[in-house]
Amino acid sequence: MTRGPADLRTNSGYRRLLAASAVSNLGDGIGVIAYPWLASALTRSPFLIALIAMARGVPWLLFSLPAGVMTDRLDRRRLIVSMDISRFVITIVVALAVMARQNALPDPSELTDAKFTSTSLYLLLLTATLLVGCAEVLRDNSAQTMMPSIVDADGLEVSNGRLQSTELVANSFVGPPLGSFLVLIAFSVPIFVDAITFAVAAALVAAIPGSFTPEAVSSERRHWTRELSEGVRWLWSHRLLKTLAITLGLLNLLGTMTIATFVLFAQELLNTSPREFALLNTGMAVGGVAGGMITAPLTRRLGPGPCLWLLFIFAGGSALVIGMASHWIIVWFMLALSTMFGVVWNVITVSLRQTVIPDRLLGRVNSVYRFFGWGMMPVGALLGGVVVAATDAFSSRELSLRMPWLVAGVAYFVLFAAVARKVTTTNIETARHATEDPAGC
Repeated sequence: MTRGPADLRTNSGYRRLLAASAVSNLGDGIGVIAYPWLASALTRSPFLIALIAMARGVPWLLFSLPAGVMTDRLDRRRLIVSMDISRFVITIVVALAVMARQNALPDPSELTDAKFTSTSLYLLLLTATLLVGCAEVLRDNSAQTMMPSIVDADGLEVSNGRLQSTELVANSFVGPPLGSFLVLIAFSVPIFVDAITFAVAAALVAAIPGSFTPEAVSSERRHWTRELSEGVRWLWSHRLLKTLAITLGLLNLLGTMTIATFVLFAQELLNTSPREFALLNTGMAVGGVAGGMITAPLTRRLGPGPCLWLLFIFAGGSALVIGMASHWIIVWFMLALSTMFGVVWNVITVSLRQTVIPDRLLGRVNSVYRFFGWGMMPVGALLGGVVVAATDAFSSRELSLRMPWLVAGVAYFVLFAAVARKVTTTNIETARHATEDPAGC
């Protein structure tokens, strides 16, 4: 594996990886509008809609650990290309199925009173979401472990910051408005466009020169469970990364709990149209871009520990405000604030992992980290649906849709109190300068 030039402007491998991420995230941003809007046309049940969100996260719980072993055994570039092609095929199948049922679907702009339910199309959407999620697990783990092979260690924080900002612009700023325009043409149109973005991303990554098989791959491979256990032991003995992984899992649980039924919250309580729902997501984009830009100077000024603390404070406060809001513009500002510091968290912690984890273990340790960090997302989605359904049983529909935000807002501050003393600048700097043996970190 050969790194490109230190200057990111002339590093062709990094630029292609960045472009591929931008394109695929554009498709994901279109899907942010297309898939929830389609699901809400098929059912008005908060639990069934939350089940779609849960299906997207289940692969992180079930598949992330073996995906780490594959990432440390195989060429990471080829894995990314294969997974993007797989996502293209699956998404095309969904688009064709939706197009075949187009005339039976309700008007996309009038869903609050929709009664139509298609069991077969709902099950296809659920299955496809699960399969795309499996491909995404292996694709994202490979891309994250590929980055240190393209960019020098000193440039990781800048490159990751730019990557996060670019992804959020495509995912939350450009993609959703485009998705809202396309979904008003027909439910199938944005899904076709989503599929095309995966094909383009595969072509861009395939054009990156070089081999990206880990340097320390043994010619005599052990059983995958033994290789996986090595990654588990490394992470579990690293006190700081273990704490960050578990904390990320709880953060993602709370975030997914609120987002799982967000489409119903936006439609019924904020009275948003598809265009306004798309504009809500631009708040996350604006916040994300700002987060990518401020991370480096903010870290220099405050230190990485306090920068991580800000996420708990702003995420908790934003969730409480959203839980009481009745206008989408207020929600837009709160999403921007929480996403800004979410990106700050991601840039600092991803760069830390890429710096301290040995390359021969990077795929496995990353997968174990994300098993804890992302594996809680389906739990959060399920919990969000249960909270809404349970509250709806004894109270109003309005309170039931607000309840996940209110519960999450309080929980963010409780979590902050529990981990603040462990997530400090001193501990982070100690980890960065430690040897490969993580026992003392």
